[in-house]
Amino acid sequence: MSFDVSIIIPCKDESETIRLLLTALRDQTYPKDKMEIIIADGMSSDDTREKIANFQKENPGMQVLVVDNPKINIPAALNAGIQSSQGKIIIRMDAHSIPNSDYIERCVASLDQGLGDNVGGVWDIRPQTNTPIAKAIAAAAAHPLAVGNALYRHATKAAYVDTVPFGAFKRELLDKVGMFDETLLTNEDYEFNTRIRQNGGRIWLDPEIRCTYYARKNLVDLGKQYWRYGFWKAQMIKRYPKTLRLRQALPPLLVASVLLLSIFSFMSSTALILLLGELVLYLLSLLVVGIQLAIKEKQTGHILNVPLAIATMHFNWGAGFIRGLFFRLPYTEDKVS
Repeated sequence: MSFDVSIIIPCKDESETIRLLLTALRDQTYPKDKMEIIIADGMSSDDTREKIANFQKENPGMQVLVVDNPKINIPAALNAGIQSSQGKIIIRMDAHSIPNSDYIERCVASLDQGLGDNVGGVWDIRPQTNTPIAKAIAAAAAHPLAVGNALYRHATKAAYVDTVPFGAFKRELLDKVGMFDETLLTNEDYEFNTRIRQNGGRIWLDPEIRCTYYARKNLVDLGKQYWRYGFWKAQMIKRYPKTLRLRQALPPLLVASVLLLSIFSFMSSTALILLLGELVLYLLSLLVVGIQLAIKEKQTGHILNVPLAIATMHFNWGAGFIRGLFFRLPYTEDKVS
């Protein structure tokens, strides 16, 4: 049996959301008999596979295949899934994302119209749990102060961009740019899109292509995620220095300036004044955003929790980036999702 579309899903210990994703894929407007779902599982230790098996039994008309990902990282999962797939079009999804019902149909239409070599859309970011901090993290993760001009988090107009999450592309593109880089354990999407652009391709973002993405549920998980993002972004910048953007440079500059001014403040009153001025301006900026989002979403907890979330993102991303610039470690703490 051949398929037009192969949906590739990296996965590890996603018991809470895998069923939601599979149900959303079942309910797509795109014809079920023309698509297959490939789940590359990083040896899950929870009941993720059991839930997948139950879904397969309940939906015999859908093609759902599980392949092992013993390397337990995202690019290896993507490559394993692609190698086991048959579709003419590859669509990458995430195990804790929920695509809108017309997601696949819109991706295929954009590719058929030749709008881009890789196409994607916008995240509707939602909290994983109903706690105040989880809600604040979700709100912060969609705000420009936290993520800069990462348009896939807040765009309202279609545009050509540097990268998209969960891209859709024709299989033939792999013959030109190659598979996902398994030495880059995070930031693999951006690196893949960089190779597309270097080979004359274009990345198309359409805000009508939407999916719900569940943000991290607490500051500890958020901090680990953004440290990892920063660390591996630095590894990529070493290979592609021209891809560095202002929004990516600001967090490490913030961390470096706070660190250096803190050291010199013991010897210089000027350094102390500069440090205090920088921190006051930064905290005031965060507080303004917290108040704005608290009013907009009618969540009083956002006043303090949103600044905490944004600061966690900035400082962990920046520290991870600085660490990554000076060290190339066998860093394997990477959640496959």
